[in-house]
Amino acid sequence: MQSYIKMRSRRYNDVIMKVIPGHFVTPNSHINNYIDMTTMKTRMSEAKAAAKAMAHNFAATTIVDTIVCMDGTEVIGAFLAQELTDAGIMSMNAHKTIYIYTPEFDLAGQMIFRGGSAMMIKGKHVLLLLASATTGQTIARAAESIDYYGGTITGITAIYSAATKAFGMPIHALFTSSDLPEYRSYAPTQCRLCKEGVPIDAICNGFGYSELR
Repeated sequence: MQSYIKMRSRRYNDVIMKVIPGHFVTPNSHINNYIDMTTMKTRMSEAKAAAKAMAHNFAATTIVDTIVCMDGTEVIGAFLAQELTDAGIMSMNAHKTIYIYTPEFDLAGQMIFRGGSAMMIKGKHVLLLLASATTGQTIARAAESIDYYGGTITGITAIYSAATKAFGMPIHALFTSSDLPEYRSYAPTQCRLCKEGVPIDAICNGFGYSELR
């Protein structure tokens, strides 16, 4: 595969993401650019910078009791909770603190909140944190599960999102399609790259990628 390209956010100067051009298969689509967020999700300085940028969209305007972290974004979620707490954001939790939780998934891809974890969702104001949102299917599944367990989504934030809204709510993303205008996402049966005979470079999801060649 080609080497990655570094992109700096036009809105948040300290936030940088890595983009690898190619032909990639995700659980929901085929894409022509893989956004490598590994260091942003695991390196303290980068995760903290991302969280600080995300907090601007919610501080003083949104009630947050729980942050549900998708795609391995727990480190960012922890820093985001701290940023929101320092900004004086409202929490309805008895201990006036924010829960940070990563859901379990069943074989059908549905989110599960078992036993003691269900109390972090029921009756809570939930901020959904994702690495990326391209087709919106991940957000749809998450919203369905959070609603089933009695929670209310009060905000959606992502590192990258091609979509701007979901369920009538804005998706606050650090990077959008305007930052990466050449980004394309295709339904698996309608992939232009497949039709042109371009080999698949890797299978990927929110946790990374596995090269095929």
